[in-house]
Amino acid sequence: MTGTEPIRVVVADDQALVRVGFCGIISATPGFIVVGEAGNGAEAVEAARRTRPDVILMDVRMPVMNGIEATRQITQSTDVRALILTTFDLDEYVFAALRAGASGFLLKDTLPADLLTAIRVVAAGDALLAPSVTRRLIGEFARTTPTPGRPPGPDVLDAGVAGAGARTASGSRCTTDQLARVLTDREMEVLTMVARGLSNGEIAEELTISPATAKTHVAHLLTKLDARDRIQLVILAYQSGLVTTLQ
Repeated sequence: MTGTEPIRVVVADDQALVRVGFCGIISATPGFIVVGEAGNGAEAVEAARRTRPDVILMDVRMPVMNGIEATRQITQSTDVRALILTTFDLDEYVFAALRAGASGFLLKDTLPADLLTAIRVVAAGDALLAPSVTRRLIGEFARTTPTPGRPPGPDVLDAGVAGAGARTASGSRCTTDQLARVLTDREMEVLTMVARGLSNGEIAEELTISPATAKTHVAHLLTKLDARDRIQLVILAYQSGLVTTLQ
């Protein structure tokens, strides 16, 4: 997607009035275009694969197939980025959706301007999580990630969090030592800071480097670990054992 092309969006929600409202806001804004709608998860998967939007707004609780499974299928088979819509910011399903490859989430009572900003952020390849949400996400993974030395569960990296750089040849989850063979010392340091929820600006300040340099380090992490966004870097840092507690 270039800067001159409109951002292509699919809206998936089982409530028709909610869906129409989001579509109306998006369609009425220059630089955006709605290319599809879905009333359940199965329709969302079909619409995403057929229209290949930049972003799909995904409700969590939907019939036929829920938004979590729909997100997993979409992110595993396409480059479409999923932005989760939820009623409660502490919704336990949000964490599962992020594990499934979502690039962030919004509350359904979000202001129209914030909705459009969120779509822009996710379409640009960034993750959308407020610092408070990031801290809750970190806490969730700190609580559920296996301790070092204990075999990982079957759902580890089930969302395709990392590719060849973060898995062993047998396809099992990587360890901190394996990460260290892929990343430089500075990149390991930056990954730890990303896992703590620090922004590029905060990383730059803590390391006494420029924000542009911090952004470059994060970009290298995304490339080397085949991660979609910062959320997946956070998940990987905890699931690999690099970070085990809130700092």
